[in-house]
Amino acid sequence: MGMRSWSCWQGVLSTAVLYGSLALFVSIIHNVFLLYYVETFVSVYKIDKVSFWVGETVFLIWNSLNDPLFGWLSDRSFLSSPQVGPQITSPEVVLKRLQALSRYGPLFALSFLALWVAWARPGLQFLLCLCLYDGFLTVVDLNHSALLADLAVSASDRTRLNFHCSLFSALGSLSVFLSYCFWDKEDFYSFRLFCMALAAISTLGFAVVSRLLRHRFQNVARLRQDEALILKELSVGHAPLTQQQNPVTIGKYLRQLSKHRNFLWFVSMNLVQVFHCHFNSNFFPLFLEHLLSDRISASAGSVLLGISYIAPHLNNMYFLTLCQRYGVYQVIRWLFMLKLGLSVAMLLAGADHIYLLCIFVASNRVFTEGTCKLLNLVISDLVDEDFVLNQRQQAASALLFGMVALVTKPGQTFAPLIGTWLLCVYTGFDIFDREPVKHSMAVVPADGAASVTAPLRLGCFYMLVFVPITCALLQLTAWSRFTLHGRKLQGIKSQRQGVQHGHLFDVKAI
Repeated sequence: MGMRSWSCWQGVLSTAVLYGSLALFVSIIHNVFLLYYVETFVSVYKIDKVSFWVGETVFLIWNSLNDPLFGWLSDRSFLSSPQVGPQITSPEVVLKRLQALSRYGPLFALSFLALWVAWARPGLQFLLCLCLYDGFLTVVDLNHSALLADLAVSASDRTRLNFHCSLFSALGSLSVFLSYCFWDKEDFYSFRLFCMALAAISTLGFAVVSRLLRHRFQNVARLRQDEALILKELSVGHAPLTQQQNPVTIGKYLRQLSKHRNFLWFVSMNLVQVFHCHFNSNFFPLFLEHLLSDRISASAGSVLLGISYIAPHLNNMYFLTLCQRYGVYQVIRWLFMLKLGLSVAMLLAGADHIYLLCIFVASNRVFTEGTCKLLNLVISDLVDEDFVLNQRQQAASALLFGMVALVTKPGQTFAPLIGTWLLCVYTGFDIFDREPVKHSMAVVPADGAASVTAPLRLGCFYMLVFVPITCALLQLTAWSRFTLHGRKLQGIKSQRQGVQHGHLFDVKAI
């Protein structure tokens, strides 16, 4: 009965649905982490400023280095040894990614729990929890993202896979709605139980879905091995079709990547994007508290918070249809221009238009996160270009995703550091000691009641609008130099499909 039920699930769930559902088990945890980890250590565990900055600095280094490290460990078998005889096929590559997800997915969920119980001094716990959590998140995210490039090459198939990721990520964002009901800085018990429930769901989900996918691709791998044996028997006495190539060392790979101009322009743009996304996540509660809390109800704030996390994923489904019609490059360019236009309009309107401010606070996060959701498609195209330019026998998908993260992940650490510094400069408000700083750009009013509130509110407003304006201008400049789109992109995809024709497979057929 159990085997029959298992086979039934195998038939009902497509590969794209199973692949997308993995995003659900990441997003239900990671959204809560991004929203509450800074507030938890600052307001609940009372971490001091020095420990916070030291922890973020060490995290910056670890966060940047672990992506290429894990990417190299994942893909070195494709690059570091000469390929003689039969090549590694796509199903075998996919099985390797799925094995990593089945092993490290549950560990990622368990590392999430270590954040919400005080088990060491705040500074030490902050450092260890961030590094442990990000280490497992990196392994999971690298292998899941690399599957996008390994499962399909055509733009339509990758868009289909990304569509399901967006759908399940939207469902995962419901955890933000629920978290607002349990979050209480004074009584942390209910929030801890909520986080335990999220971790349990994520652990079970990774175990089940990765097993389903592995079972599916093991069948495909067996078929490919049988085909290879038949071809070997038919070609007895003939010279091998593959030629021995020199091993690719990490030094050689870095030299190749340094000449990849589209990669360099992309990571320049993406560094700013990562900074802006995490800036919005880290300071969203602050903007709600000081810009809108006295003007809107608590339930309206909860709805605004939930919408800002769910809408990017739902909106991304529409963006993906635009990508199929106009191309990913053009859609991302439009989103940068839209971010710039909305920010300038909000600056001109001022902080007193509450309904307009609510719309802008939500839309700023929606369009910024929406852009992030499309970038994996661009990185997958860069995998194709790297494969063609350097004449690789197997695309090093996880390694390229890791190299992108090496350059762009520092934006995740810069966001809270620069944000808290800007807040102190513009308002004189230090979130660590709660007292105004003497040397700041804030203009302090004469009346006592508004002496802190007025400059704090105005400073938050300036942070809210000037950060996206600056980010949009920098991104439009870098994105205008990116050339992997249009006919050039189609040529790259045609070349990769031609080289790997015997090793690729149709996602819809599995």
